[in-house]
Amino acid sequence: MIPLLLGLPLLCVSLAAAEPWNQWRGPTRDGQVSGASWPSRLDEGSLKRRWRLPLGPSYSGPVMNSDQLFTTETVDKKRERVTALRRSDGSVLWTRDWEGSMSVPFFARSNGDWIRATPTLDGETLYVAGMRDVLVALNTTDGSERWRLDFVKRFGSDLPTFGFVSSPLVDGDSLYVQAGGGVARLRKSDGQVVWHGVKDGGGMMGSAFGSPVILTLAGKRQLVVQARTQLIGVSLEDGSELWSLPVESFRGMNILTPTFAGKDRLFTATYGGKTLGIDIRSEQGRFRAVPAWEYKAQGYMTSPIIHQGHAYLQLRSQRALCIELATGQEKWTTGESFGKYWSMVAQGDRILALDERGELILFRATPEKFDVLSRRKVSDSDTWAHLAVDGSAVYVRELNGLSAWDWTGGALK
Repeated sequence: MIPLLLGLPLLCVSLAAAEPWNQWRGPTRDGQVSGASWPSRLDEGSLKRRWRLPLGPSYSGPVMNSDQLFTTETVDKKRERVTALRRSDGSVLWTRDWEGSMSVPFFARSNGDWIRATPTLDGETLYVAGMRDVLVALNTTDGSERWRLDFVKRFGSDLPTFGFVSSPLVDGDSLYVQAGGGVARLRKSDGQVVWHGVKDGGGMMGSAFGSPVILTLAGKRQLVVQARTQLIGVSLEDGSELWSLPVESFRGMNILTPTFAGKDRLFTATYGGKTLGIDIRSEQGRFRAVPAWEYKAQGYMTSPIIHQGHAYLQLRSQRALCIELATGQEKWTTGESFGKYWSMVAQGDRILALDERGELILFRATPEKFDVLSRRKVSDSDTWAHLAVDGSAVYVRELNGLSAWDWTGGALK
């Protein structure tokens, strides 16, 4: 087989890769960061906590600009709150809250009822997805509300069973999100709906769990979404379906963000299904998705890191996997089990994973073996929110707080 040619994903984001962590999975929406080389250790001489702020529970990761950090929480099981902090010392600059909590199904109750989606920061506006399918745009200076859109009222859709889970994506003057039982393009300045399509079908679970990305595949710049039972390419212009591929799921739950895997290939791993490599082809102006390979392992909630022709992923089995993107061949699976979820950030061949049980794991991205460089317990509570890294600053959103760390000692060799 001809080796897969890898390139950089043509993601459209509001800030360049060197800018601070401004959205779900970081500046390029794939967990990759640039900047100064990371240290090789996570011990107290290399990683030091600068401050910690107690907060209510949240699953959404923090986002930031050069001076401010923004985080969400659910308060007293009744209200949702956004807090802006000074990055240097964690002091509170402003808060904004609204009524918006809800309860999730009993079989997921152990994981909590709190706010889930990671906000998106674009210049002076912060876009926040509330649990009850409401999207709110806030002024970053003082927290004042610019606009809000209630998807249930606007489209007559069902209240999503697990709440608003999709993290918004900014592209130019538009905002894309999976909500209201489908996919929507909004005018970011005022929240007006440009189009709403690719319906998820409603049902028990309501809107999708994934977050959209913009990629150029088969020569076409397009929105790619993982819906409840399908992987879909969507026209940016009018919301029409360019191509789709059915994917297996458990109770209609597909949680990963689909990831660019080089050339015209996508990578995903479905909850209740398999791990997949998928090629997008264009023939006489028509697009189609062609499975390149499949592997038996099931994904869960962890979106992968891609490095030099391999994907690194944490599975439903709570083990980590390295798989070759050209062939679908497993390179290794860990014998050790971890928590239920990892969030991962990568720089070069180093991957920093935050385990749901409050442990940071630094390992080398290599297909040879699971090569752990360092490990460190950083929280006694669950850490479901996505890790955020900006230069030497590492931010950990614990279930009941937010901690800021400096990662400055022990340069890489």
